[in-house]
Amino acid sequence: MIGNRYLNRVFLSADVYAICLQHALTTEKQEIMGLLIGEVNEENCTSYISACVILHRSDKQPDRVEISPEQLCTASEHAEMLAKKLNRPMRVLGWYHSHPHITVWPSHVDIRTQGTYQIMDPLFVGLIFSVYQNDTNAKTNKVQLTCFQASKSHSNDLERRNVELIINNTKFNNYNMKGITNLSRILIQEEVESYDVEDGNKDVLASLHNDAFKTMALAHIVSKVSRPLCDDLEERLKMTNLRINELLKLKKQLEC
Repeated sequence: MIGNRYLNRVFLSADVYAICLQHALTTEKQEIMGLLIGEVNEENCTSYISACVILHRSDKQPDRVEISPEQLCTASEHAEMLAKKLNRPMRVLGWYHSHPHITVWPSHVDIRTQGTYQIMDPLFVGLIFSVYQNDTNAKTNKVQLTCFQASKSHSNDLERRNVELIINNTKFNNYNMKGITNLSRILIQEEVESYDVEDGNKDVLASLHNDAFKTMALAHIVSKVSRPLCDDLEERLKMTNLRINELLKLKKQLEC
């Protein structure tokens, strides 16, 4: 039974949005997912999401993802660590996943999964990033984002309930910087573990074939994820240093 309370509004920090979107764009063949961390105002039913945890996928599927109890426990421990570090009440507030090549709207499975989470926490929320949708008119790829919960319909079935989402243009926090730099490591670990599972074949040619595909997959991660991510962070650093120099010049002018 889903609780009677529902979220009214969700505030998503810009750096968490950037991490989730970067994660969603790492693959157009399988769905990805992660968990959202932050604070919630119980009185006005408003969530403030300021951190996230990128989850390691043990099973890659093009149309579904699942959260294991161990991953929920790990995310809860991460939230407790942040709470002590920031001296603020932090907890797991929701989950996010991607819809590559399909619409942004949650499927029946997504809504049912969301309803299960809301049994534990009525204010739990879900985000879906729809990526790699081709816009034939503009000849570009379209990215969409939806924020939703599950609610009971008149027929007592679960249905989608849209939640207002506001993206806050906040600074890039250090703990989120660590999360986005771990993205490549997590993707590489997934590929290596996937290869190790399939490498039970003792045939030499099959082993060489698997090694070649493993190398191609790791090279793809480096060229399509790690390299662009490093370039982006370097540009962010240049802009930050430029801003610091401008502020120092302004400070000298004001002191004169």
